Amino acid sequence: MDSEHFSPYRADGKLYGFICVVTGTTRPVGKAIVLELAAHDVGSSWRGLHLRPVMTACDKSPNDNYDQLAADVTKYNPNTKVIGYPFDVANEEATLVLIDDVLNAWGRLDIWVCSAGLLGPPSMEATTPADLQKCFEMNSMAPFFALKYAPPAMAKTTSKGHYVNAAPKEEKYGSIIVVSSVASTYGGCWGPCFTMSSHAALGVVRAGVAVLKGSGVRINCISPGQIEVGVDLKDLDTRGMTSQLPPSSLQSAESQRENIGLERAGSPKEVAKVAGFLASGFSSYITGANLVVDGGLSTMSPLTVPL
Repeated sequence: MDSEHFSPYRADGKLYGFICVVTGTTRPVGKAIVLELAAHDVGSSWRGLHLRPVMTACDKSPNDNYDQLAADVTKYNPNTKVIGYPFDVANEEATLVLIDDVLNAWGRLDIWVCSAGLLGPPSMEATTPADLQKCFEMNSMAPFFALKYAPPAMAKTTSKGHYVNAAPKEEKYGSIIVVSSVASTYGGCWGPCFTMSSHAALGVVRAGVAVLKGSGVRINCISPGQIEVGVDLKDLDTRGMTSQLPPSSLQSAESQRENIGLERAGSPKEVAKVAGFLASGFSSYITGANLVVDGGLSTMSPLTVPL
């Protein structure tokens, strides 16, 4: 796993020269993941080369505000470039176009983070077949497209000087990270759409281990529990068609202290730390895993997991 230029599995966990696609970056978890990857020195200088941006691929609305995210990243990691790229994560053709654009610009692809989830309605009565289809598209079809199309791009190697300012890549490697929820393994979390599509997302990850055998690409899942995403109950879209995770305020502070091992809701930064771990060489022998980030709730009080 060594290279004349640099190793993808550095002992210090740095991601020098990596090209990353992160979806859902206008939402709290996705934004935190971009900031975390930047902290791993994605796009830093290495041996005199000025390297790599993080490419952010967000929701399909062209009005999403990438400027503030880019400013936040540049403030602390000036060598990391953020590129706003509006596209429909559940669209096969759009996914292929994004990958082509990445390869044409940089000659390589290293990390793909699926973080554009959809909560869906809270009950069966409120759920329509169209709602279920949208949740499956966002929560499991997008990871499927990543599994199907990103690995060939991640396997592409590039020699030094082939692309302007491109870091050489002499090994086939990559990491696909799917951000799901504890609903990937438990029933009754929010509503049926959320549970069914989250189970399917984890299914993509588990199927991916055999699919990716011999490719040098790893795939893993992150399953957050109660995460404080800055949504108050009074501001919640009760149909769940604009939210990614349930608001942590669904459970009182007293209930959190009683049922969660760490006695509080988590933060987007704490989910992002796990994504940074899975993107880096620190996790070089981990694939097909489901890393639960719920403060011990599902272990301590599995019967109280439904929100």
